Amino acid sequence: MANFTKKAIKDTFIKLLSDRPLSQITVKDIVETCGINRNSFYYHYKDIPSLIEEIVTEEADRIISEYSSFDSLEMGFNAAIDFAEKNRRAILHIFKSVNRDIFEQYLWKVCDYVVVSFFRTVFADQPISEDDREIIIQFYKAQCFGMVIDWLRSGMKDDVHSKIHRICELQKGMIEETIRRSIENN
Repeated sequence: MANFTKKAIKDTFIKLLSDRPLSQITVKDIVETCGINRNSFYYHYKDIPSLIEEIVTEEADRIISEYSSFDSLEMGFNAAIDFAEKNRRAILHIFKSVNRDIFEQYLWKVCDYVVVSFFRTVFADQPISEDDREIIIQFYKAQCFGMVIDWLRSGMKDDVHSKIHRICELQKGMIEETIRRSIENN
């Protein structure tokens, strides 16, 4: 019963968030729409930010468990934006709210997972230094994060999949060249 109630609260909140800004949603709105009492909400969540945090953390964990590895950075970047596309208005409302940091933490976690998973495959047998490995991972993680943040800032209007595809096409061979230079310089 508790899982049913939590799911109902989350689903109701996402529905409300798709209709209006976060600042216009109260616990009262959630419980009335959901058909539960306030105590049920507070039994499961301290407040609305804790509800948001659970939703975005669960989504990050779902992506991580669904994709055990990535064959390309493009595949990983696209996985990072799928939830945002499916819940476009809700994500924009969170992104434009005082709770934006919660979404950014989710996005950073997903970008970290995507890039680290991809490079575990690419770097698997490469004799590069740990310092170079970390710098390269940090660079691509920031690139992934930055592209998604720019897309959100634009109101999610651009075809982000096309942009991701294009940047991956333009950067073909750069990872291999970076690895080659790292090995050569060691």
